[in-house]
Amino acid sequence: MTIEKNQLRERAKKLPEITPEMWEQVHPLYKRVMSDYLSSIELSKQTKKQYISALRQFGWFVNNSLNNKPIYKLKKKDGMRYINYLREDRKMSSSGINMKKSAVSAMCQYIENYLADDDDYEDDNGDLMFENFRNFMQGLPPVVKTQTYDKKKVTKDEYDLMMKALEEDENYLGMAWLAVAFNVGARRSEIIQFKTSILSEEWNESKKYKKHSPIRGKGRGEEGKRLEYLFYPEALKYIQLWIEKRGYEHEFIFTIGQGENIRVMGRNWADYFCENTLSHILGRRINPHIFKASCITYLLEQGIKMEVVSKHFAHHNSTATTEIYNLSDSTKELDNLDIKL
Repeated sequence: MTIEKNQLRERAKKLPEITPEMWEQVHPLYKRVMSDYLSSIELSKQTKKQYISALRQFGWFVNNSLNNKPIYKLKKKDGMRYINYLREDRKMSSSGINMKKSAVSAMCQYIENYLADDDDYEDDNGDLMFENFRNFMQGLPPVVKTQTYDKKKVTKDEYDLMMKALEEDENYLGMAWLAVAFNVGARRSEIIQFKTSILSEEWNESKKYKKHSPIRGKGRGEEGKRLEYLFYPEALKYIQLWIEKRGYEHEFIFTIGQGENIRVMGRNWADYFCENTLSHILGRRINPHIFKASCITYLLEQGIKMEVVSKHFAHHNSTATTEIYNLSDSTKELDNLDIKL
């Protein structure tokens, strides 16, 4: 079924948690290859966590739906069955499917490149298991892009509405998170890295902003891409309010828990907050990912040059990438054009 541009897709069913008992049933060869593969590659901690989850899901699928046949016997049609399972049965988004497909494909490419002539992988007859193995995820039809939800920007008026509601709830942590998400433009995994030391940082020469020390952004390896975000008074005001209200000292801004159980919030905190608090305030579904685009859009709509937004707020290597995040209403641009036909 073709999904229209503004039609919301059905929400995905959560994939089963792979318990130790379930994992025990997965073919031992698959588990061995997966272990060898993961130990041979360099990935960021978060990406490696995603790959482990994706590969365990595929291993369980092979056990549960493909009669647990050894991985060297899998063909393209088996790969296609897995894609169909994710799309049709689990209703997963195209981005989610592509991530899981990429994880399996990367492991298959490792097998093809490095294990084909590895005599550590011989069958009972002494033949090389992977001598004729091919990456069965390559050459499959592309996953048709679906729209996870109506990608509508959060406006300044909506930001103010949410802040007012959170203030009435005395949700000072929520106010600090929202102020940073909307005004700084960092991703959820970056926001939780921000430290209270930003409050004592020196203002820039014009006294307009403070610059946070470098944090880890998206990128390969443990270091990733080092990013320096700018904090303007709006975000700093609500950070200060939260720090005063929480009543304890901590190196990081975004902390949860009480007593001896105080800890830095996980990246999934933002998902729960958006789904169960902010979405209810606005009366429409939003998630953490929309705030980076909303911040970029808000800055561009105020007349800030694309090059400045791209370099200092979006931290993109190209303005073309930043333009993808621009959710400005194009119809208003057309209305302002004086075209005579």
